[in-house]
Amino acid sequence: MTLNLPTGLSASATVAASSANLGPGFDCLGLALALYDEILVETTDAGLIVEVEGEGAGQVPLTPEHLVVRALHRGLAAGGADVPGLVVRCRNAIPHSRGLGSSAAAVVGGLAAANGLLAQADREPLTEAQLIQLASEFEGHPDNASAAVLGGAVVSWVDAKAMPPTYSAAALRLHPDIHLFPGIPQVRSSTAETRVLLPDHVTHEAARFNLSRAALLVVALTERPDLLMPATDDVLHQPQRAPAMPASAEYVQVLRRCGVAAVLSGAGPAVLAISTSAELPAEAIEFGTAVGFTVSEMGVGEAVRWSSGVAVRR
Repeated sequence: MTLNLPTGLSASATVAASSANLGPGFDCLGLALALYDEILVETTDAGLIVEVEGEGAGQVPLTPEHLVVRALHRGLAAGGADVPGLVVRCRNAIPHSRGLGSSAAAVVGGLAAANGLLAQADREPLTEAQLIQLASEFEGHPDNASAAVLGGAVVSWVDAKAMPPTYSAAALRLHPDIHLFPGIPQVRSSTAETRVLLPDHVTHEAARFNLSRAALLVVALTERPDLLMPATDDVLHQPQRAPAMPASAEYVQVLRRCGVAAVLSGAGPAVLAISTSAELPAEAIEFGTAVGFTVSEMGVGEAVRWSSGVAVRR
């Protein structure tokens, strides 16, 4: 039986940006970054008000089609609840359409905010596994979503034979010597547009290459960061996407020539450098700045947090 929540309830969620693929781990490896969106919601007696500050302001729909609103309703439905009306306020720091998981953050944040409302109605909040499942259903793959839910580095997978498909993830313990340097450009890109550049079929040689590098990347991220350079090599998606984002592709190559493991962040155009040094080479910083990238060190993102009232929960 669906419970209609009373008016005047409030909740919030804080959710991290994320970088997916990390080179060879196409649609299965992800890493949360310490750049956060905040979502504040309040139940009302009718209607919908959506307010957006920061990234995406004036560009995203302020309607029921907003990703946060859709996810929030999905989370409430999963918890057996509904609301007659909502005020949703989004304070966004994650750039949109850059390959930093803004869509996944919106979905995970909406689901987590639903948890904050459910907890006030004596309904069981969604578990981490449920958050990963529901968030992944929006995009069809769990790499960004699971990183946003769990924080840190993750390996994710899907059981496509299940009906509906089942999405899962496991956290990795990131090596303490690893430093992250995202390079964020002003230009945008669409994941849907860059996916069409990928071939429908790959050779056994290419599949074998990426399988070995993805397995090696797990080792490099957790135990052997000295292996990051070979572990971040890829032949399945980055070369194919390069013509659509030449500045990003060249920046990746400049970083790698400087001895820094670098990859496209998700579908790009952002770039992620993964290093055991606390600083990038001056040449790499100068080139990135010259071609329009904002480059700085960024910490590892934490798991999504939600609150009912004041206390923040995980």
